[in-house]
Amino acid sequence: MALGLRAHFLHSSYVRFAARAARPAPDATLLRRTAGGAYHTGGMAWDPRIEPWLTRYPALRAIGGTPLVPVGLFRDELPEVEVLAKMECLNPGGSLKDRPVLRMLLGALADGRLQPGKTILDSSSGNAGIAYAMIGRMLGMPVEIVIPDNASAERKKRLRAHGARLVVTDALLGYDEALREVNRRAHADPARYFFCDQYSNDDNWRAHYETTAQEILEQTGGRLTHVVAGVGTGGTITGLGRRLKEYDPHIRVVCILPEAFPGVEGLKPLGGAEDIVPAILDEKVIDERVPVSVEQTYAMCQRLAALGFFVGQSSGAYLAGVQHIARRERRGRFITLFNDVGERYFSTGLWD
Repeated sequence: MALGLRAHFLHSSYVRFAARAARPAPDATLLRRTAGGAYHTGGMAWDPRIEPWLTRYPALRAIGGTPLVPVGLFRDELPEVEVLAKMECLNPGGSLKDRPVLRMLLGALADGRLQPGKTILDSSSGNAGIAYAMIGRMLGMPVEIVIPDNASAERKKRLRAHGARLVVTDALLGYDEALREVNRRAHADPARYFFCDQYSNDDNWRAHYETTAQEILEQTGGRLTHVVAGVGTGGTITGLGRRLKEYDPHIRVVCILPEAFPGVEGLKPLGGAEDIVPAILDEKVIDERVPVSVEQTYAMCQRLAALGFFVGQSSGAYLAGVQHIARRERRGRFITLFNDVGERYFSTGLWD
């Protein structure tokens, strides 16, 4: 099904669901506030400083505004548990990463840090790199991405399709080697590069604070008990956690912990003493951490595909975490995210 048609059906499904399930939020003004004092009055609630760039490049307005849809996978086993997934795989770059990359690049353009002649540089396991390549191409700026060699072939092809230059690091040294290499490059030639540094860039988490969390509050009417996510750069869980806990401190933020090897693409192990902890990660918003194995991740992706949700590895890991907490609690309204599309993993063992 074409992306636009699929999005239409998913959005229609959510509208019908919302009409039955959502009720007005207890504080409508609070729900409509965003970072920096801006208000959401329809469409995306981006920081006003980047609005001129969105006007100049209107295709970028396709990013965000994704539907929130019911996932009935546990309905028979757990009838008092409701699970809703934010369909971030429907962003034009195919993933959640479109949001923070848009905010980081347009914010840098707005304040002059990113200027013509510079090459956009960052490390990525794939999805953020695709967003950089896609948006950088729209802006007419070259993009260079440092990526571990075990990133899926589909991601690498999409990056090259948008004209990005890839620097590949040894997969056996882990994703942290890509982080070390991108820092070496940035410091060796600062005149050439604009190093976006998504691990330390506050515009990363602010994108989710301003838009992803805001949309969740509006789409649920502020009624949720848990949000389940993970850590790649730390931007998603930090932005969601800060915004949702401002609204209701009782909302539980659950963080998925993947295995170190072979790992879950897009999610960062944080259990080892040598693991690099993202500078923007706010661990204070995390209430609980749930280990999830690769076997659980793959099995959950297969179950989701049977329901029509063809999503990637991290989405399966998130649902495995939802199941773990829901079986213990037996009730609640769980929000999670389907981060990217399943087609991005045909060359991995996910669909074998």
